[in-house]
Amino acid sequence: MVLVTGSARRVGATIARWLHDEGLRVLIHYRGSRDDAAALADSLNARREDSARILQADLLNLNDIQHLAREAEEAWGRLDYLVNNASTFYATPVGEIDTQAWDDLVGSNLKAPTFLTQACAPALVRTRGAVVNIVDIHALRPLKGYPVYSAAKAGLWALTQAYARELGPDVRVNGVAPGAILSPEDPTNAGTHEAMVERTALKREGHPDDIARTVRFLLLDAPYITGQVIPVDGGRSASQ
Repeated sequence: MVLVTGSARRVGATIARWLHDEGLRVLIHYRGSRDDAAALADSLNARREDSARILQADLLNLNDIQHLAREAEEAWGRLDYLVNNASTFYATPVGEIDTQAWDDLVGSNLKAPTFLTQACAPALVRTRGAVVNIVDIHALRPLKGYPVYSAAKAGLWALTQAYARELGPDVRVNGVAPGAILSPEDPTNAGTHEAMVERTALKREGHPDDIARTVRFLLLDAPYITGQVIPVDGGRSASQ
């Protein structure tokens, strides 16, 4: 059984579908996109009865995080895998950074995975499970105009390695660092996205399936891999 945060839509939903295709029961976490989460769960349950459920939580709220961890294990009596996918992304140019943006970006991209993984750790130890964090290539190559987001993802990269040591040998912890995968929902980020695509070695946008298949590999087919973050970025990290 797997809990995928932020999985009602976009890359998170694709990850949930891929893992469901592997026979896993899937918990679809959402914050506000209840209709999307319910529609995804219905489509998965139509293929295999009682194989998907939805759970709501605001991951900026520590009480919600604790409740989500309890609900996740109680849903089917165990928790095998956790995918920390939920994220917030927007620009914070120097001179415009404020505490609200800091709390939001660091909260969703670093604080939430820190505390949710901690809360789920006892359940994951019992099943000798695994965690995959969705990081970002900009953890290594900070994106101009996005210093807080880049710093938060850099922290998540380090957390992935640290938690691999903390939770081993019982739980493996790895990460996936996407590059230019989907055009951003906010049109103000479109130019940045196109520039990222141009700087890839493959000169094209990636697909959510590229992320999902890597998550699947790390959870299900990599028993001797832990503490690693795999860039899935079309070669962006190999260029200047």
